[in-house]
Amino acid sequence: MRAQDIIIKPILTEKSYSGIQNKIYTFKVANQANKIEIKKAVETLFGVKVEKVNTIKVKGKEKSQNTRQGRTVGKTSDYTKAVVTLKQDSKPIAFFESLS
Repeated sequence: MRAQDIIIKPILTEKSYSGIQNKIYTFKVANQANKIEIKKAVETLFGVKVEKVNTIKVKGKEKSQNTRQGRTVGKTSDYTKAVVTLKQDSKPIAFFESLS
């Protein structure tokens, strides 16, 4: 799998913003990717040194909608979230530095 296929998008929440100063970044990643693949993908895409990677499986939420035909119930898709911690001597990721 290519690095562009593993890292899908950054997750920008209030909690993830607080980790930017400590070089902790959060990404939505491919479901089948493991920690080693995520580490290599972040290092190649952003040119940084990764200390550790934590992954979390996030379950999709149920959504309901009332229509003329009745109530329909659906579900958002499950995804994997990766919390990446960089080494202290590593440079920060430029994309996140412009946000803080």
